Amino acid sequence: MSVEARTGREHQLYEDGCRLVAGCVPYRLKAGADLSQLTATRVASVEDNIEVLMISSPNRKDLVFPKGGWEKDETKREAAYREALEEAGIKGTIHKLLGIWESRSKSSEISRNPLGTCKCHFFAMEVKEELDSWPEQAYHERRWLSVGEARELCRYPWMREALQRCVEFLETQTTPASELSSCAKKPKFMENILSTGAKPSPPNCMDNVLSNGTVLCSSS
Repeated sequence: MSVEARTGREHQLYEDGCRLVAGCVPYRLKAGADLSQLTATRVASVEDNIEVLMISSPNRKDLVFPKGGWEKDETKREAAYREALEEAGIKGTIHKLLGIWESRSKSSEISRNPLGTCKCHFFAMEVKEELDSWPEQAYHERRWLSVGEARELCRYPWMREALQRCVEFLETQTTPASELSSCAKKPKFMENILSTGAKPSPPNCMDNVLSNGTVLCSSS
């Protein structure tokens, strides 16, 4: 992938008069965090363990997530990845499509020009690498924020919605509390087996006993 930012719109994709745009909500886990070990009892458990990256724009105090035009020679995922690299200097893994939002520039709202409408395809992106220099570094500073800080500083309401959907997506990667409570602990009869070595009269889930004594529960 080229490290030079693309310019111009001669290769820009349009649909029904709308400019097609791709972007992402970049995130990373805080040190020591493991989503698979969190219980999915509340979204806050995810929010407490991630940070999201936003970028600045010249002469503005609010922030946005990386995004830009989707071009003819790339998929929307490739476009989202390229824009994250060009605007924020990050590499990583593009995950779930969070949704599609329509956005209009202030100038197009004032003029009521339909050509100013964009369809924004946004993804969740797990950041794996941050570059020391990147193509649009002179125009965009990057900042790692808590989810709460990002909500406050986000320029567009629809981007806040994309952020919320990213949190909800990550919540699906956690372990349901019911699984932890019902399957992770050893039942009483297993404690007896491990301490005495006796052969039990097995209940229905004994066929699923692992070597470490953990039971994989199944319905009877």
